[in-house]
Amino acid sequence: MAGRITAIEAQKKNRERVNVFIDGQFAFGLALIDAAGLRVGQHLSDQEIKALQAADEQTRAYEFALDFLAYRPRSQAEVVCRLRDKGFLESTIEYVLRRLTQAGLIDDVEFARYWIENREQFKPRGTRALRYELREKGVAEDVIAELLQEIDPLESAYRAVAARLPRWRQLDPPRFRRKLANFLQQRGFSYEVIAEVWERVQAEEETSSPDDNEREDQEVWNR
Repeated sequence: MAGRITAIEAQKKNRERVNVFIDGQFAFGLALIDAAGLRVGQHLSDQEIKALQAADEQTRAYEFALDFLAYRPRSQAEVVCRLRDKGFLESTIEYVLRRLTQAGLIDDVEFARYWIENREQFKPRGTRALRYELREKGVAEDVIAELLQEIDPLESAYRAVAARLPRWRQLDPPRFRRKLANFLQQRGFSYEVIAEVWERVQAEEETSSPDDNEREDQEVWNR
């Protein structure tokens, strides 16, 4: 493949990349930034061409990783898996991970904290379910254990059912309890936590104040 560069042309579909021609034949594509030092008439050895192609793969892999991270934070394992799926070399993946870590763009502790906070805010889960999800994302067990200690399972479980309580309260107590228990079990809460939530709900039922009509009836009766 060694030879003299005869043309450097911008790609039609991606103006950030160029096609490099050697001795009149297309040789390889490069990111514009990686082709900055090239010129027509320059001679390239096989070793120089391999170095340019390796640099191009690193650039493409890094840009791909940035796009992947643009949607939401990712764990390191997610990034690695995605890059492997795209066929990038292990050496390239290691380069991308170092660069992303140095830039503060991947951090499994911060990712796990984001994941838990997001769940707590929008869709509370039990620690069992959260641990499973984070394991699936490749987060280390010690990181998971430390962050899960910051969660109050009872409060999480209660928030998970709070919006449904008014509707469930229209049911008879056995059905109400089954609805609550089944829902929380599906969210990964333990039987102990479910029992505590049920006790809290019952206590609220007992201490809830009567509505306005009931107050009026009581006032009339007291007269």
